[in-house]
Amino acid sequence: MLRLLLQRLATLIPTLIGITLVAFGLIRLVPGDPVEVMMGERRLDPEQHAEMLHRLGLDQPLHVQYLDYLGRLLHGDLGQSLVSREAVSKDFAALFPATVELSLAALLLAVSLGLLLGVSAALKRGSLLDQGVMGVATVGYSMPVFWWGLILIMFFSVNLGWTPVSGRIGIEFDPERVTGFMLVDAWLSGEEGAFKSAVLHLILPALVLGTATTAVIARMTRSSMLEVLREDYVRTARAKGLSPTRVVVVHALRNALIPVLTVVGLQTGSLLAGAVLTETIFSWPGIGKWLIDSIARRDYPVVQAGILISALTFIGVNLVVDLLYGVVNPRIRGGGH
Repeated sequence: MLRLLLQRLATLIPTLIGITLVAFGLIRLVPGDPVEVMMGERRLDPEQHAEMLHRLGLDQPLHVQYLDYLGRLLHGDLGQSLVSREAVSKDFAALFPATVELSLAALLLAVSLGLLLGVSAALKRGSLLDQGVMGVATVGYSMPVFWWGLILIMFFSVNLGWTPVSGRIGIEFDPERVTGFMLVDAWLSGEEGAFKSAVLHLILPALVLGTATTAVIARMTRSSMLEVLREDYVRTARAKGLSPTRVVVVHALRNALIPVLTVVGLQTGSLLAGAVLTETIFSWPGIGKWLIDSIARRDYPVVQAGILISALTFIGVNLVVDLLYGVVNPRIRGGGH
């Protein structure tokens, strides 16, 4: 296991260097002057403009700016926002819990529904249920997030009025930010209706974000279950007269979950790092919306930090999954495949 961990960590160094290059370079390819964006309608003369660029360190050659960026990263400094003048790490700490809460809700929905649909389709292979589940999974995976989000808003929020359109909680509630997770803070506040409001605000964003993940898990679970159900030990368990439920849950599903675990890990990283569109559609105050707003403002330090943190989150989750997979499958620890 230690060897596996060291192998994975060794690959992180070139990966992290590549991520910093991408984070540093991509935002500078976006047309626009960050100083002009910062000033808004105010107009600066050339001298003032040059002075502002110098103050922000943007008049230096790109390689000098990049080395300075790396140097600050090595000291744990993500930089300072060009717009708010606040430390990027402070803004990130305030917004990250919102993204985690949304991603966990989406993952919970995706895992529970995906496993249920996948197992049901495998047990009824070739039936109308199987074809229906696979058809819905294909549509769910290929459906554009922005279109799906707008459709749900129009139906559930505008037409039926069941769910709010945006935000994390109703404007009439203001629970104290104890944990940063609105569901928990609303529950701890004791305000009547606060927890219900937080749940209603979370439903549609979690459904939109978790739809593609549900489809992936359902398809992988079905495929894995079909393979396991053909194994000798499953036929032996049935021949012994064990109940169908015990055969499916204890003998088949437990072994079918090995490849599904990898998919869940990959999708967890994707949810955390890829909630940009969902947060933008629902005005969810997380790092995804923060990143989009910062790109529009040419806020270089924020965009660099957002890309870097999202990538690190994805890498970290996948590293944990690799280690868990090594625990479940001893051949991985020994270098086998």
